[in-house]
Amino acid sequence: MEHTFSPPLTRDVSSVSLYPGPQASERTALLAGDEEEGRFYVQEAPNAPLPPPLPADLKRPHSRWEVFKTRTRYYVPSTYWIPNYSLDSLWGDAAAGITVASVSPEAIGNILIPQSMSYATSLAKLDPTTGLFAAAVPGFVYALLGTSRHLNVGPEASLSLLIGQAVDAIRRGDPHEDVPAWAPLAASTIITFQVGMISFVLGMFRLGFIDVILSRALQRGFITAVALVIMIEQLVPMLGLSRLQRELQPVTTIEKFLFLVEYAWSNTHVLTAAISLGCLSFLILTRMMKTRLRKHFPGIFYVPEVFLLVVFSTVLCEAVGWGDKGVAILGEVHARRGTIFGNPVSKRNLTYLTDTTSTALLMAVAGYIDSVVAAKQNAARFGYSISPNRELVALGAGNLLASFIPGTIAGYGAITRSKINADCGAQSQMASLITSSLVLLAIVFLLPALHYLPMCVLAAIIGLVVYSILVEAPHDIRYYWKAKAWVDFGLMLLTFVSTLLWSVEVGIVVSVTVSLLLVVRESSKTSLKILGRIPGTNRWKPIDENPEAQEDIPGVLIVRVRESLNFANAAQMKERLRRLELYGA
Repeated sequence: MEHTFSPPLTRDVSSVSLYPGPQASERTALLAGDEEEGRFYVQEAPNAPLPPPLPADLKRPHSRWEVFKTRTRYYVPSTYWIPNYSLDSLWGDAAAGITVASVSPEAIGNILIPQSMSYATSLAKLDPTTGLFAAAVPGFVYALLGTSRHLNVGPEASLSLLIGQAVDAIRRGDPHEDVPAWAPLAASTIITFQVGMISFVLGMFRLGFIDVILSRALQRGFITAVALVIMIEQLVPMLGLSRLQRELQPVTTIEKFLFLVEYAWSNTHVLTAAISLGCLSFLILTRMMKTRLRKHFPGIFYVPEVFLLVVFSTVLCEAVGWGDKGVAILGEVHARRGTIFGNPVSKRNLTYLTDTTSTALLMAVAGYIDSVVAAKQNAARFGYSISPNRELVALGAGNLLASFIPGTIAGYGAITRSKINADCGAQSQMASLITSSLVLLAIVFLLPALHYLPMCVLAAIIGLVVYSILVEAPHDIRYYWKAKAWVDFGLMLLTFVSTLLWSVEVGIVVSVTVSLLLVVRESSKTSLKILGRIPGTNRWKPIDENPEAQEDIPGVLIVRVRESLNFANAAQMKERLRRLELYGA
């Protein structure tokens, strides 16, 4: 019988920290695991209450119906928490759901709706509805199938950038053939379908442990490089150079950087640049003020500065006529009329299957790692269990369903939005249901009102995300430098350079490859101990740890092998034993 809780370990592991540096002392955890099912029971230490013990008289299910109900509660968590939902939690869930959808005041200072539109238009190079559906559908499905109470699922910057690069490659296509207008939506749809299928299959095969393949150093190098790549991408619309970019078609990040260096001074649209830099400065200054004043004025936490900026810039653009003066605007965007659903594996979409499989695989791995990190953070903070395998299934199912809406980009868990969700009082997955419902309402009622929203404002919103990522990097760099963790520092630098100089795909491949090589290297090492007998006893101890131990059996060398033998270390073990036999060392 499967149980939600298991008695936690009682040994003290307060010295184990989840993160390097000063933050490490803020949170410690007690872990008890069920390796077969991939579950973890996580509790904040040392003062958090333990999970309730199992009832002593709990009976194992005997009938098929009882077994079915037990398994259903495990595989579909909403069948348990919805019938047992307490109205006392509704206030916290509603406040968190509304806040994440429309305020999201801390950390990146963003709100989910404009953020999703920004990711879709500026990074994925698609229409805004593809980002909004990504903020609604995967999150709704995850709330029903996921095990984390606080994880917020939606589009992510790095994943949107990967989709945008794939869409750009398809748009460039064969210079001798015309690319059909439906190609970008078809490519995005088949990518999201593959991402969902890969995650779902990984979860069904219980491969949730793959989140350990990337160390924090590798993640930091990758994320920092992605932030710089995004910033270079967004400087183009912020300076009004989008039309010139379409003509010259720079491809790599280096080419786009050189494009900016060459044309920024002479071809910048002054009004667009002024609006962009003004909006970005406003967002950064507002965030800094809120951070400083929050202790004295707690209410400032709920000031929706991004929402106010979007409304004000839209109204001002219409009143002053920025669109007639060369500023690119969002234009006519409506909720899709008629049926909004389509077949993700239609003949059109399958045209781009082989071209996008590698991108989908990388997105599935990178998205899951971010999601499970966010889920484990909140599980440790609030003392409940998560199942990495069930997380994969829930995220995969959410993206599979989203792929039935043409063009919808992939959605995964976000560390920042999940933290905000928890800080604002979320008690259960109901908060995610509320957030997704509000996003769906925005698709119907909000989009028509944003006709005059300047595109450079959406780029400035993404610029704030980049700023938030970059300000975190110096802390980790200083920590690895002071700790003289040169291997971690080198790995971080390697991932950063490969991502920045080549592509995001190359950066992910390098990160995963290096991680796997390090794991194989460590697992192939074997620990051999030469044993000697303690004089006057029948005890045998390692001679390097016990000088009194003596090798007193002529012609016999007794060796202790601590690791299990496998294909990775067998050859090295044989070679070391041969050296001991011939040379004694």
